[in-house]
Amino acid sequence: MEFPEKLKYTKEHEWIKVEGGTATVGITDYAQDALGDVVYVELPKKGAAVEQSKGAAVVESVKSASDVYAPASGAVTEANGRLETNPELVNKSPYGDGWMFKLKLKNPSDLEGLMSAGEYRKYVEGKK
Repeated sequence: MEFPEKLKYTKEHEWIKVEGGTATVGITDYAQDALGDVVYVELPKKGAAVEQSKGAAVVESVKSASDVYAPASGAVTEANGRLETNPELVNKSPYGDGWMFKLKLKNPSDLEGLMSAGEYRKYVEGKK
């Protein structure tokens, strides 16, 4: 399992990376592993408003469909169009090419309640 230090994590297994006022969002290595082979990803549209802890995207795998919750509130500035034709990127590179969407943060303080890499590692290890 991979837990990149520069990211923040949610209990629902999303990650967020903030660079300036823009945040990139995806699901964690743990989440993609639990889902199995991802076959479809439904992403939010550019300009859509997402709210922290509310559904923003959907990931379908051979096992199930799962909501992807926004780790922070904001406006979607970009969705990863590569996932439309290559949903398996979520499995192959959950922290790289498999990112889901980017947003302009509405309230940077949303990040304060998220877990660090070390906290998230302990959280998922407690689930095994």
